[in-house]
Amino acid sequence: MRINTIFSNRNLFFLLLLILFQTAVVVSSWAQNPIVQTMYTADPAPMVWNDRLWLYTTHDADGSSWFTMDDWRVYSTNDMVNWTDHGVVLSYCDIEWAKGDAWAAQCIERNGKFYLYVPLISKVNNRGAIGVAVADTPLGPFYDPLGKPLAQTDWGDIDPTVFIDDDGQAYLYWGNPNLYYVKLNEDMISYEGEIVKVPLTEESFGKREGDPQRNTLYEEGPWLYKRNKLYYLFWPGGPLPEHIGYSTSTSPEGPWKYGGVVMPAQGRAFTNHPGVIDFRGKTYFFYHNGALPGGGGFTRSVAVEELRFNPDGSIPRINMTEGITQGLATLNPYLLNQAETIAFSEGFKSSQNEKVGVFVTANHDGAYIKVRDVDFRDKEATKFTARVATTHNDPITLEVRLDSREGEKIASIRIPRTGGNDRWAIVSADINGVTGLHDLYFVVKGKPTSHLMYFDYWRFSE
Repeated sequence: MRINTIFSNRNLFFLLLLILFQTAVVVSSWAQNPIVQTMYTADPAPMVWNDRLWLYTTHDADGSSWFTMDDWRVYSTNDMVNWTDHGVVLSYCDIEWAKGDAWAAQCIERNGKFYLYVPLISKVNNRGAIGVAVADTPLGPFYDPLGKPLAQTDWGDIDPTVFIDDDGQAYLYWGNPNLYYVKLNEDMISYEGEIVKVPLTEESFGKREGDPQRNTLYEEGPWLYKRNKLYYLFWPGGPLPEHIGYSTSTSPEGPWKYGGVVMPAQGRAFTNHPGVIDFRGKTYFFYHNGALPGGGGFTRSVAVEELRFNPDGSIPRINMTEGITQGLATLNPYLLNQAETIAFSEGFKSSQNEKVGVFVTANHDGAYIKVRDVDFRDKEATKFTARVATTHNDPITLEVRLDSREGEKIASIRIPRTGGNDRWAIVSADINGVTGLHDLYFVVKGKPTSHLMYFDYWRFSE
């Protein structure tokens, strides 16, 4: 999510202090958070479909010193610890009326169609607007059915959240510094009536001190969620750095009652963005921070915590932690697994081309990928196969280890020179009957200083 583009001198000075001095989050070797390490991601928007959790994110450019964001990406998981990168699903360049700024979005499914609500800058008046793109699958391709914005007000049309109630009525909320909503029609690409401006009262959104232009804590990035007939509106609150607060109501249209702080300001990024979803009997709270190396206010990373509720429906305060420690399922090594299915990694970057789709690139000696809870059962895996590539003549080796980067080495494969990431080789190695439940580590060894090898998929066989 975004801060306002117009700063007072005081706020600009404060922002610079935040970027320079805010305490970093330590990423430990056993961490799950941030859940994507192969690029910078922000503004998480989870969706459950077909018994799988899908996560749409924005994408901060490497080395960015502003909100340099051109496209939206999607990731998915079956177990909440291993995440598959599905790559870019839409860019602002795909929207004819847009001129930039692929900021916080949300996707929802209805009647077999997927609707991605996106904030963009309009070429017509150089102002923000809310658009909608439609697809037949959660991976796209998404297209613009309207050829124009879905909704636009005078100022601050960013960060849409969409929600379909039990009676079938859909709602779209958005806005910074104001908060708006409309009731969407069943086609999800139109609405009737006027855009409603939500009253920002202290009773609804808490009291902000010291800012005569904003009397409440509400800043931006609303997220609408329902639990036990109670509606929750999560939102980042100011002043900077943002915390995440929440309000509740017995109606999706309000009036709202301020509930307190869910997550205090933490994590090196001066913005935040909530995304809340139920999945397999648990509730998960997504957010972003600056925890990765090189991370900060403009190079953010998505993370997740389990969210719990008090008996009265209120929410106990949560902090940023290492993340989900217990997976919901195991991973089958005898199926073809994408190399971009990752629990945690260091030294790898996400890549994408027309030849193989999404893959990962190892960029230095010792780069590794960790995959959690791989269940070999009692079948005794005896062969490992992978699809790989490299441009180097110098020796590049892919090691496969159990349970740690220094754990038992069950395979070591020399990567053949293929000449590029559009030319690939399938390599194999015999192994000595692996059984049971393990974490897998893929460790790359070699002398070149960048782009050591490209990694597309792997599998084991009996």
